[in-house]
Amino acid sequence: MSRIISLAVKDAPAMNAYVAAPGGHGPFPAVILFHDAFGSHIGIRKLADQLALDGFVVIIPGLFHRTAPEGFEARPYQVSLAMPHVNALKAGHVDADMQATVKWVRNQDNVDPTRVAAIGFAMGGRYAFVAHESLGLAAGVSFYPSMLHTETARIATVSGTHLFIIAGNDESSPQINAFTDAMHAAGKPYADISLSGASAGFFFEGYAAYDEGYAKATWAFTREFLKSKLK
Repeated sequence: MSRIISLAVKDAPAMNAYVAAPGGHGPFPAVILFHDAFGSHIGIRKLADQLALDGFVVIIPGLFHRTAPEGFEARPYQVSLAMPHVNALKAGHVDADMQATVKWVRNQDNVDPTRVAAIGFAMGGRYAFVAHESLGLAAGVSFYPSMLHTETARIATVSGTHLFIIAGNDESSPQINAFTDAMHAAGKPYADISLSGASAGFFFEGYAAYDEGYAKATWAFTREFLKSKLK
């Protein structure tokens, strides 16, 4: 079952979010799913629906609600349409959106508030790590996260295992590798998958870098990872 809900966000317009949930009363584990630069597009929504079938309550916060029209989503080739909304998104904005999202999640009767994780792609991969640390989540998954090196200070206080999926051809991959090295040095639990032949955007059909084999393999691993960490 899926639906669109509206969340009140401090000092901002209301934020729409896509929610997918399994049937039954639960309590179920939950996943906060962060979109990439192209908004809450059909590829992201399909992932939420798949995870709901696996027994997770999933919410995709629409992070561009301050600047984009309701229901905004861009195609992968519409970079010029997406980037103004990406560039307008500030750290304080995302923090407020995360707080509104996790408050909703933890107040749902069908959710176990102790079993919540975050997943994100590209810019959303960075936000998945931020949410994991700042919201005290049980686990997180970051697909080819951008600008992750700006969050190094959070390593000291993150708990629970984070999974990093690294596209070896992505220009951010050296920074991500340095980040996982810092996780290791700090004694923090993490896992990583490095795909030497992949580029950022490999996961979603329709993107120039799409690779069906990598997408299927990493998604299968991610689903098992979530099941093991949120059991």
